[in-house]
Amino acid sequence: MNCFDLKSFLLEYPSTVASSGIRSLFFFLISMRNVFSYGLVLAIAGFLLLGPGSAVSSAGAKKNRIKFATLAPEGSSWMKEIRRLAEDVKQKTDGRVTFKFYPGGVSGDERDVIRKMRIGQIHAAGFTGVGLGQILPQVRVLDLPFLFDTDEQIQHIYKKMNGYFSEKFEQKGYVLLGWVPVGWVHFFSTHEIHSVEDIKKTKPWMWEGDPLVEATYKALGVKPVPLSITDVLMSLQTGLLDTIYASPQGALALQWFTKVKTMSRVRMGYATGAVLITKRKFHSLPEDCKPILKKLSEKYLRELVKTIQKDNAVSIKIMQDNGVRLMEMPDQKVIEEFHQAGAVVRKNLVGKLFPPKLLEAVLHHLRELK
Repeated sequence: MNCFDLKSFLLEYPSTVASSGIRSLFFFLISMRNVFSYGLVLAIAGFLLLGPGSAVSSAGAKKNRIKFATLAPEGSSWMKEIRRLAEDVKQKTDGRVTFKFYPGGVSGDERDVIRKMRIGQIHAAGFTGVGLGQILPQVRVLDLPFLFDTDEQIQHIYKKMNGYFSEKFEQKGYVLLGWVPVGWVHFFSTHEIHSVEDIKKTKPWMWEGDPLVEATYKALGVKPVPLSITDVLMSLQTGLLDTIYASPQGALALQWFTKVKTMSRVRMGYATGAVLITKRKFHSLPEDCKPILKKLSEKYLRELVKTIQKDNAVSIKIMQDNGVRLMEMPDQKVIEEFHQAGAVVRKNLVGKLFPPKLLEAVLHHLRELK
């Protein structure tokens, strides 16, 4: 037998292979050493001991690798928790489902990530409300400005609306693995922000392509500078911008706080966020791995929400220690101006960004707490 074909050999001598048994397997192979090369003997041993699945284990692992993108920088609480999730998924699935991460915006802005998900270059991602809204515009009802006042209200709304939005994302081709809100959003500026009039005198940033913030600034009578989120830091350095909006943790992690002097106590809103995976990738996973991924995602993302809430509080202290001043809360008259602007935004976007029934459902659930 000068030219060896493993498949032909197994088909031609099945009884020989079967009768050899595990204990006599290696004696059998050694007896064939004059027929096969040493490498082929090892290959046969591996095939018989591990089974045909071993030949494709490497390909299978690659097939079940989830490519995950996020704007969160490496080393952040966000990435630490997601990596813990990935490790647990790998362990619970016996290594059959793994992750490859693209943190810190290396895959581009959220719009770029969505495009890559649609063509299969990226499979899953952590999104802010801006990215979620490009997939499902009506989800931005959760980002409405000057609507929510307490964490209790936020938790109540997410609990009540989770089923609705899970179904809607499914219809768009995505599986919702869990909510990860960014948190309360404040104004940060090189100027003191006490009122709407103060914002009008600044050069405020607007995330390019965000219809919600565009409508908010329009209601406030402010002319923003639309830019990609990846251009904000440089624009603060050059003076193209002097005012931004962000969660405290976001301002800290993205280093924006190094270019501003003040942070408002007035909160623009509560920024939503979530982790999505494409249905195509999710349904390509082994059947028994799907519930594991969903259950562990829910567990770790729930913990991440708690961590983010704590980190936002810590971030404010860190920024204050580094010279950022926290402005006093304005009087009720000024606060009412912001709330009136919020009402204008809801009126202008209902029927466009989200349906009237959805807005009414959210307002109804808010009234349940009063």
